[in-house]
Amino acid sequence: MVIVAKGGEERDGVSLTNLDQQLFEGAGATKRELVDYLDAVSERMVPQLRDRPLTVMRVLRGQKPFMQKNLPKYTPDWVRTATVWAETSQREVSYALCNDRRTLVWFANQRAIEYHPALVRAADWTHPTHLILDIDPPAEDGFASAVGAAKLVRRALADSGLAGVVKTSGAKGLHIFVPIDDSASIEDVAGATRALAARAERLDPDLATTAFIREDRGGKVFIDSTRAGGATVVSVYSPRLRPGVPVSFPLGWDDLDSVAPADFTVHTAVGLLSARDPWAESMPAPQRLPAELIDEGRTIPIARVQAMHEGKRRRRAQAQNAELTE
Repeated sequence: MVIVAKGGEERDGVSLTNLDQQLFEGAGATKRELVDYLDAVSERMVPQLRDRPLTVMRVLRGQKPFMQKNLPKYTPDWVRTATVWAETSQREVSYALCNDRRTLVWFANQRAIEYHPALVRAADWTHPTHLILDIDPPAEDGFASAVGAAKLVRRALADSGLAGVVKTSGAKGLHIFVPIDDSASIEDVAGATRALAARAERLDPDLATTAFIREDRGGKVFIDSTRAGGATVVSVYSPRLRPGVPVSFPLGWDDLDSVAPADFTVHTAVGLLSARDPWAESMPAPQRLPAELIDEGRTIPIARVQAMHEGKRRRRAQAQNAELTE
């Protein structure tokens, strides 16, 4: 229900302000349209955010977009939180738990456009609920190649006795989610993710690559296996901070060849959903990761660590070559 209050509107007890402002330059959408969209999908989106430490991307008028993990001091006391010690910054971080419509509407009024929940729940930081592969094509117009790589991942999953669901990332690629049970540790899930990416790459090495360093990809689709552990992934139904305000939208495997990321925006998504929640409807039950998949993953170097060492090696080689040519 929307209540017209003195000085503005109110929705679920949240006072809404500056609703007719453009979200950001080139957005093609107002703050009102963001609020209306998130409110409309709240029954579908909140279950995906519930009890998960949340990071958001906000854009304030006249400022550059920024990522917010730690909640501001003016956060209402009814917003549930999870406090976590951050080793990197040596401080406690108070994450939001977006557990209800009211909190989601409050975030929308704060001009929070993107919603990136953790892969774990606040009550259990040691067991991810999903294994995730991020399909990243080399170019903005490379969605068709991303679809081809996603199909390779689906084959690799099936060959491993697993099933997953797919959604647009809301940018240029795709995300594949595989629900898993709590029998595997974070390290086991990360290893299994690496193994699945490698298996998909082997199915068609001319199309797909697991090379973390961009210069090594050779124009191929990157199958990113690093979305594990403490990582976040943009939520299904979340808007993205891009022109036109596209959203991350659930797809059927059979629909991949007939859609484009730009089909799904804050203006179109609700109508395409009708009364359905295709993400929840298509999500398989949690699955146990095969031991042999985990074992294979343990033999594959962690991509970020390997890339860091390789970057250092290349810089040393460049420095040595420069000395020899002086």
